[in-house]
Amino acid sequence: MLLYTLLPLVWLLISATKTQEDLLGTFGLWFSGDFALFANIADTFTYQDGIFGRWLLNTVLYVVVGAGGATLLAALAGYGLAKFDFLGRRVVFAVVLGGIAVPPTALAVPTFLMFAKMGLTDTPWAIIIPSLVSPFGLYLMWTYAVEAVPNEILESARVDGAGEFRSFFKLGLPLLAPGLVTVLLFNIVATWNNFFLPLIMLKDADLYPLTLGLYQWSEQATTVGGDVVFNLVITGSLLTIVPLTVAFLLLQRYWQSGLAAGSVKQ
Repeated sequence: MLLYTLLPLVWLLISATKTQEDLLGTFGLWFSGDFALFANIADTFTYQDGIFGRWLLNTVLYVVVGAGGATLLAALAGYGLAKFDFLGRRVVFAVVLGGIAVPPTALAVPTFLMFAKMGLTDTPWAIIIPSLVSPFGLYLMWTYAVEAVPNEILESARVDGAGEFRSFFKLGLPLLAPGLVTVLLFNIVATWNNFFLPLIMLKDADLYPLTLGLYQWSEQATTVGGDVVFNLVITGSLLTIVPLTVAFLLLQRYWQSGLAAGSVKQ
């Protein structure tokens, strides 16, 4: 498992240090004579008038608004479903499970047709709005909130005169932090690596995320007269995984702190 996980990363790191010629003419799992990592990074950010930086900012925007919004909505809805008994709760449960069961690719074409009717295709909203919906994140927050937020604490807050939103943000949200981080990480990875939805929604290259932009660079090699920039594609791919790695390292302690939640009966 360690080899299966790390070998592609080792290949990616080594390949990012090579020039275009060495990339195609030397052994993939060892360095070549010329160490070109920093030159490749500079070329990646300057190629095509620095559009890679624009793709990076687009991806950050989609992640902050889309993944962040999806996490907040999942926390609000999951908390409400876990702590309030209302008519239609079982129906909501069935709809959420149905949403988890349907693969996103099956919804891509209907989503495109709907957004085309609304005039939202080829806009950032075509990526952000679908990213706000996370059935799996909602289900995870729902099941986590059942055990993580004691009903006694909420009842005490209500007796003291606290409203439901104040109880959620002051009491519920801190107790939900480990589950919230887990959902946030899932949403960040899903939005950061999103490829198929931008592929069918966006035509303007200035709106591309990193995944679609690097794919466009890779496909240049198959067109007549197109630039072959596999070294920039690989370097860009290496730069793309760095923010995800940093996010996991920074949020790891919050994630681990909640792994045993509910394992001890009070």
